[in-house]
Amino acid sequence: MKITKYNDQEILAMSVANTLAGELENALLVHDFASFAVPGGTTPGPIFDLLSATDLDWGRVYVMLTDERWVDEGHAMSNTRLLKERLLVDRAAAAQFVPFFRAGKSAAEGCSEVAATLADKMPLSVLMLGMGADMHTASLFPGADGVGAAFAPDAPLLCPIKVSGQDIERVTLPAHALEGALAKHLVIFGDDKRAAIERAQNLPPQDAPIGAVMTGGAIHWAA
Repeated sequence: MKITKYNDQEILAMSVANTLAGELENALLVHDFASFAVPGGTTPGPIFDLLSATDLDWGRVYVMLTDERWVDEGHAMSNTRLLKERLLVDRAAAAQFVPFFRAGKSAAEGCSEVAATLADKMPLSVLMLGMGADMHTASLFPGADGVGAAFAPDAPLLCPIKVSGQDIERVTLPAHALEGALAKHLVIFGDDKRAAIERAQNLPPQDAPIGAVMTGGAIHWAA
């Protein structure tokens, strides 16, 4: 895996936003639509701010999360909330958002319903990922309940995950959907995550999920 180092996080955000915009534009030149999967958390916010103003045919872009907590978008822990505040605004407000949460259903029930809506959007045109210091990506957490099923080659396109010590259930795109993306980018900040991604290269997927989904992908790092 090649790691590109940036002088600071602001320069990284500008570079990655430009790269993502270019890849989405290229996808729209040869396909009727582009599918774009992105992470939640605080890291992608500045990238979203820049990307949302990009002059693209956003109406032909399907935007989805790589993973989500099983909560309504009004909840403080919702990744959808961040996405609607930071990416799906300005010109990108025209994009077609693909929601995961289904009110009144468990995560497992909702996954079965949502998975059927994702098949025609695969493979992902462009994927942006984040990573924790524990080497998890999306909601593929080492040792989590359900992560083994999410690594299966025939896993449904949305999988329920329960993480030890967390009360809120999660759902995630499976490993094969992430690995199969046509363009992949991982954005990480800090020395601890730089060390983690280097360590992941020598560990099995169950210990370092990020290593299972970044074949041929680009890694962007700033301190």
